[in-house]
Amino acid sequence: MNLTLKVWRQKSDKEKGNMETYQVSGISTDSSFLEMMDILNEQLVAEDKEPVAFDHDCREGICGTCSMYINGEAHGPGREITTCQLHMREFKNGETIYIEPWRAKAFPVIKDLVVDRSAFDRVMNAGGFVSVNTSGNTQDANAIPINKHDADKAFDAATCIGCGACVATCKNASAMLFVSAKVSQLALLPQGKVEAKERVENMVKQMDEEGFGNCSNTGACEVECPKGISLENIARMNREYLKSGIS
Repeated sequence: MNLTLKVWRQKSDKEKGNMETYQVSGISTDSSFLEMMDILNEQLVAEDKEPVAFDHDCREGICGTCSMYINGEAHGPGREITTCQLHMREFKNGETIYIEPWRAKAFPVIKDLVVDRSAFDRVMNAGGFVSVNTSGNTQDANAIPINKHDADKAFDAATCIGCGACVATCKNASAMLFVSAKVSQLALLPQGKVEAKERVENMVKQMDEEGFGNCSNTGACEVECPKGISLENIARMNREYLKSGIS
């Protein structure tokens, strides 16, 4: 395949960025999107030009760091896949592909396609955990019976990899799907009940302080989420937040 790439280049968060045009040729349809980016960078290095900065780690759809906005879609075409799981057979020979970083106030661009997503870390630090007594009297993890329906729902919420696609695709740059998944994961389990009130209040407060927008109620976040996190979690988080105010 021969392709035209329109790639966002930005040296730092203090400088303005712009789209640069590159040509790549001989791309296999079996290549992943990141492998295609590797080929582009090898080409740029050979031409004594600066390669495109982009995040990646496991390349197995688990870590979520490969976040790119491709042709106006978070992680590109295809559903329930990350950028590293996207293959070039999804594109046509001669096609022009637009590649950009996440666009959100809370995710400032560091360089090129790399954004600072530490806002998610601070939201998690605010309450996305369970305090455990490690004095030697810890209870066995399997000692508390859990209803299978609740366990399945908790597991579904826990599959969130925190990539930020929900934020990038929301017109209000809302983090409601991410935060609600992390709240739901623990709210559904007995181990998470003890700190439920403080957890949801603190995480929602931190989410607002980071500058994320309000939920748009359009459902774009669920559609673009690589793990298919359900909007049910947002409803659950809203109920948890309401309960925390009256308990």
